[in-house]
Amino acid sequence: MSLSTLDRVDPRTPEARLARFFDPDTLSVFAATDRSGVVAGHGLVRGNEVVAFATDPTVQGGAMGRDGCARIVHAIESAVRLGCPVVGIWHSGGARLQEGVASLDGVGRIFAATVRASGRIPQLSLVLGAAAGGAAYGPALTDIVIMGPEAKVFVTGPDVVRSVTGEECTATSLGGPEVHSKRSGVVHVTCDSEEQAMERTRELAELLADQRDIGEVPDRELADLLPENPRRAYNVRPLVSAVLDGEGVELHPKWAPNIVTTLGRLGGRTVGVVANNPLRRGGCLDSTSAEKAARFVRMCDSFGVPLVVLVDVPGYLPGVGQEWEGVVRRGAKLLYAFAECTVPRVTVVTRKSYGGAYIAMNSTSLGATAVYAWPNAQIAVMGAEAAVGILHRRTLADVPAQRRPSVLAELTEEHERTVGGVDRAVELGVIDAVITPGNTRGVIASALAGALGDARAHKNVHGNIPL
Repeated sequence: MSLSTLDRVDPRTPEARLARFFDPDTLSVFAATDRSGVVAGHGLVRGNEVVAFATDPTVQGGAMGRDGCARIVHAIESAVRLGCPVVGIWHSGGARLQEGVASLDGVGRIFAATVRASGRIPQLSLVLGAAAGGAAYGPALTDIVIMGPEAKVFVTGPDVVRSVTGEECTATSLGGPEVHSKRSGVVHVTCDSEEQAMERTRELAELLADQRDIGEVPDRELADLLPENPRRAYNVRPLVSAVLDGEGVELHPKWAPNIVTTLGRLGGRTVGVVANNPLRRGGCLDSTSAEKAARFVRMCDSFGVPLVVLVDVPGYLPGVGQEWEGVVRRGAKLLYAFAECTVPRVTVVTRKSYGGAYIAMNSTSLGATAVYAWPNAQIAVMGAEAAVGILHRRTLADVPAQRRPSVLAELTEEHERTVGGVDRAVELGVIDAVITPGNTRGVIASALAGALGDARAHKNVHGNIPL
């Protein structure tokens, strides 16, 4: 479809949206447009083969009948055969009421096809309007969900919610981008315009479709990105961008922001970065951030994307609320994800790594390809001062109050030297080497490149269940 033709048609039609999504003049549709409400085809996205489908909001509000559902199933199965990503552009009210159970059966077949393809090919969902009922679960089963500014995702709309529960809400407050990016975690990326959402989806499709080899990785000085005071909080995002070739695409930036998950490139190679963010909750792991990171790790493992793990974590966030929210069950997901992982994965401890969170953040014990530490990093069961307060409680109690701070400092220094120092970790083999911040990029790239040639680095075969 030419640009002049696009100017004369409804921009919400699937033909118009697919034409804007694919590289110019590369779209080839699988079947002619009809009243099924779905158009699907294949083409190029930044030069990479991709299959995509789009629902048609101009026909019965995008509601899906059995024929339209069959087109989506065919698109997913075609992408599996081609071994390329599949992108769904969603704007649909769900199953067609007038078709009854036939439409429900069709929607169920979409779900089954999506699950069969999970972990075999990247599946991305771009939501540009309302996606209700079955059209909400369609995106939710995929690997990455991107929402435009007019998108809404909910199982039941505000009218039904109001009539059943009496709760007052709007479509936006019920299932808009802010809700799903910050509170529910349903959406990975939100955008300010439909054009930006299209471009971000194209970028993600390229990252997963064209992963490339690791090329030259110039060193960069990274030490200045951390504060001089080791107790001061900081935003880890500039460090993530500096380790990568560029900014990358952060997934779930507003949900569980105490951990950062980003897809980007290192030496031209697609990698996934998991990083504790001390700016939020001191960088502690909690139930939500562990679940977020686990899903990201498993997605990267499914598609052969190597992992870089930047660690600055004081432990798990304590509290009654955390235990009630299932920090044990949800934290176990992160342990499982890393232990199951077969892609190369390199960890760098920048400041500290304490307690159970040390294990969970891709430790040697969970099978990390390599674990490095910056010179002043600390690895221990807990912070040295807190440990001394427990181990030497009686000694400190017997010391006069005016001398207690100096004695505590002496005991803390001794504890760091004998238990919590990075040298001891290297001696035990839990740290492979101490590296300088300026050499970090090159060391990571070298470790990943070496492991990528190993048979163990082959893509793991497992689905990417929405944890």
